[in-house]
Amino acid sequence: MALDYAGSASLMNDSTFRDRVMVACLEFANFIAAEAPSVAAHPTRYKWAQQTFGSPYTSAQAITPLVVLDPAVQSAGSTITDAALQPAVENAVTKTI
Repeated sequence: MALDYAGSASLMNDSTFRDRVMVACLEFANFIAAEAPSVAAHPTRYKWAQQTFGSPYTSAQAITPLVVLDPAVQSAGSTITDAALQPAVENAVTKTI
């Protein structure tokens, strides 16, 4: 069952969840840094990755609300597995860069 608005807001402000989003952001940034320059939108993606390496908490804080709205997160809440959280983070980042 999807989180209600109060549950979504609570998860957006949950420091443990935000820390997990931060690690997922760093994983995605590491992936982007290693990708070929010919990948579509690579310069923009690479810039985001570099900013994330420099300030991972800021990247996580900015992206967490959108991550919480992902259907997988809405279904599982804070119990979402790392394997399911990673694509939710990557989808949210891709929407914003």
